[in-house]
Amino acid sequence: MLTQSIYRTPIGNLYLIAHDQKLLAAGFSNFANLISNLDKNDRASKLNPQKKIPVITDLLNDYFEGNLNALDGISVSQPGERFSQAAWRAMRKVAPGRSISYAELAKRAGSPDAVRAAGSACARNLIALVVPCHRIVKTGGGLGNYAYGLKVKEWLLRYEGLLK
Repeated sequence: MLTQSIYRTPIGNLYLIAHDQKLLAAGFSNFANLISNLDKNDRASKLNPQKKIPVITDLLNDYFEGNLNALDGISVSQPGERFSQAAWRAMRKVAPGRSISYAELAKRAGSPDAVRAAGSACARNLIALVVPCHRIVKTGGGLGNYAYGLKVKEWLLRYEGLLK
């Protein structure tokens, strides 16, 4: 059985789906969008609505109370090909207040020529905020895209101290 919860943030609701204390999906849109992208077996699981998800909710609270490294304590799992998995691991190593380009993400994921694939990994990231695709920007510093809109990406980067 999976747990679902809605976490209220300063920029809107963050919809969460977890198995025990492992986060499977997080996004600013809705549960239907997240569920449709889960692993096949997880899509078939029953969802148990809860006000909080132990550990995950506490670490989100810590993040929004100023401990920007708190998200590092959240365990995650999402379906994806080998390059996407490598890209998502690389994203988690980008510290709050920092950013890297899509080209640098491709390099850190082990395939320097796969810049478009790095962008696709960002677009397919099912665990927004915790797998911080918002910290990936265009070469030259342009923000690039963000599944939940540039206002959300800008807010997150400003909150984390990258933008003034």
